[in-house]
Amino acid sequence: MGEQVSEESNKTGKSAKKVVDAAKKAAPVKKVAKKAAEKTASAKKPAEKAAAEKSAAEKVTSAGGPAGGESRTALVRRARRINRELAEVYPYAHPELDFESPFQLLVATVLSAQTTDLRVNQTTPALFAKYPTPEDLAAANPEEVEEILRPCGFFRAKTRSVIGLSKALAEDFGGEVPGRLEDLVKLPGVGRKTAFVVLGNAFGRPGITVDTHFQRLVRRWRWTDESDPDKIEAAVGALFPKADWTDLSHHVIWHGRRICHARKPACGACPVAPLCPAYGEGETDPEKAKKLLKYEKGGFPGQRLKPPQAYLDAGGRPAPPLGAV
Repeated sequence: MGEQVSEESNKTGKSAKKVVDAAKKAAPVKKVAKKAAEKTASAKKPAEKAAAEKSAAEKVTSAGGPAGGESRTALVRRARRINRELAEVYPYAHPELDFESPFQLLVATVLSAQTTDLRVNQTTPALFAKYPTPEDLAAANPEEVEEILRPCGFFRAKTRSVIGLSKALAEDFGGEVPGRLEDLVKLPGVGRKTAFVVLGNAFGRPGITVDTHFQRLVRRWRWTDESDPDKIEAAVGALFPKADWTDLSHHVIWHGRRICHARKPACGACPVAPLCPAYGEGETDPEKAKKLLKYEKGGFPGQRLKPPQAYLDAGGRPAPPLGAV
């Protein structure tokens, strides 16, 4: 009995020794595995960091601010600050076409292509006096309309457009100007620019008017490097709340007509010069720059024969009628 117990004890001791030896052998393996895991984790960190840096870099806009590379956030802030500054300079900004109804604004905007708002404003009084409604203009003698529109230039093509859109209004919309973009752009001579002028100023529905002045200034300010009007509209619209779009259009266009000219921008008299990447393209001397200012900023009459009272209160002067000396 004693021998049997002794043998069992020996067996138990040997088994315990085997377990200890196995544990000792396994320990280095676990250490190696741990080190391998740590090495793999440390290898992932630079890759993850590189991916994060790449993602951040992709967020940098190509609009190119004064420093040559502007973050999206910085661009939005600068663009909105420019608009706020211009709102203070032009608190009376408004559409520079005379109109008393959506129909008059629609026709006047179509006529404004390739000519000045002043010339349109000097021409439309005679047109609307003779043809006050879409039905009247739809039934007009084209030759008589051409004679009235002659001062606007391209008078034959414009006559076809205004008579054509008047017929469409009379036949398809009950003689009323539609308040939807998709309906307006179907009318003869009406594109997105014209449609947004009408929607924003006759119906109070926000829209961006991308005319030649707007295109020039937003590219100078590097809000976008697009050249297609539709793409400019989308790019700039993304920088501002939708509610700001119509007033923004007025501010930019007014600034382009008065100070930031195409050939000789008056940089030395520009209120947003510190925010402009293109500063220095024009005259930087303040006294010389003042001589380049137009309309009320230069002490000259504006473009509307019947401007809003706020414009007159700010020192603006109405435009002279057609033929006035």
